[in-house]
Amino acid sequence: MKSFKDHNYIAEAKNTHMTHIEDLILDGGVKGARQAILALRSLRDMLSGNAKAPVDISVKWDGAPAVFAGIDPEDGQFFVAKKGIFAKNPKVYKNHADIDDDTSGDLNKKLKLAYDNLKDVGITGVIQGDFMFEKSDLKAEKINGVRHITFHPNTIVYAIPFNTQLAKVIAKAKIGIVWHTKYTGTRFENMKASFGKSIATGLKKTPNVWMVDATYPDISGKAVMSASETAVVTKKLSDAGKVFRKVEAPVLKELEDNKELNLVVNIYNNTVVRRGERIADPKKHAKGLIKFVNERYAKQISKLKTPKGRGKKEGERNKLLEFFSDKNLGILEQVFILHTLVTDAKLIIINKLKTLSNIDTFVKTKSGYKVTGPEGFVAIDRTEGGAVKLVDRLEFSTNNFSPDIIKGWDNPG
Repeated sequence: MKSFKDHNYIAEAKNTHMTHIEDLILDGGVKGARQAILALRSLRDMLSGNAKAPVDISVKWDGAPAVFAGIDPEDGQFFVAKKGIFAKNPKVYKNHADIDDDTSGDLNKKLKLAYDNLKDVGITGVIQGDFMFEKSDLKAEKINGVRHITFHPNTIVYAIPFNTQLAKVIAKAKIGIVWHTKYTGTRFENMKASFGKSIATGLKKTPNVWMVDATYPDISGKAVMSASETAVVTKKLSDAGKVFRKVEAPVLKELEDNKELNLVVNIYNNTVVRRGERIADPKKHAKGLIKFVNERYAKQISKLKTPKGRGKKEGERNKLLEFFSDKNLGILEQVFILHTLVTDAKLIIINKLKTLSNIDTFVKTKSGYKVTGPEGFVAIDRTEGGAVKLVDRLEFSTNNFSPDIIKGWDNPG
């Protein structure tokens, strides 16, 4: 079976941003669109019991902050860091004074706890994870009449029944971290990421640190998706393949290479998600882009004070609008049909993956707890190491932007 990274669209780059699988169609040209379909085929095969499916799954944990830890390859010293590790001038912290010089508040406290508790667990190289809790974040709460130990680092509340062994382990820990990425390289700026590797299992166990890998257990050869569910996904992907063959490659290339066009299309699509909607009518959605472009540029032009500045911005708008010929609008309609089919298949797979979790997840609302899924999943090519993101964007958007959802940082309890 072909690897879904055969076309090398996703390089083993630093894991600071990962594309939604359906957006590979917009951001990755022909290679990206093909990769999206191949990745979903691999996931379908794995979930339907194909032991040879070349894919691993990891869970996107909703932790904060992102934490890096390891050994500086240039001087051999242990460090912790936040995302500035990959800046032109990397910021890494090798003692409490370094942390105090660059951070404050809750971030300062968590980085010091990470430094103190991770320096002796035997980390080699550089690893990245999500900080899930420190001791004071752990709460004992009743959810649906059952007593749980909970932690609420960001949007999602993680809950473990109180009388389980896992709850006892977590209750003893000073910090909790989920590891998901390992880096190799001789300097921070040239490091490459490996996704889905076993990290926590290779570290020294200590009661002070609850740490796990983000990867799901290998379920290859165990069918968790029924024959009828598999057939639905297969039909969606078959239809996606037919549409993909109709889409002219130059249009996909323009969507990928024209940075302003790519930005506008992605922002336009995200406005639909923010409204809690999906692309219901691809033809109408494609035509609506012209109005969106005109309105977007009209706002920008209205803020400019000089005729020269306004004229320049009008020229940029007119140049962008040249793309929207009748022919290209017809092709864009097919692109959005393809985008929708890939999204449909993705959501079926996400809903099946949600059933495999061994930790309950909720959001906390003003009227109590509501069941939700994990933040999302990452599909990792077992042979090549490439990775793509699978997220239920409507659920994610509701959880993140609804005023009814209480976040971990503003949780009064």
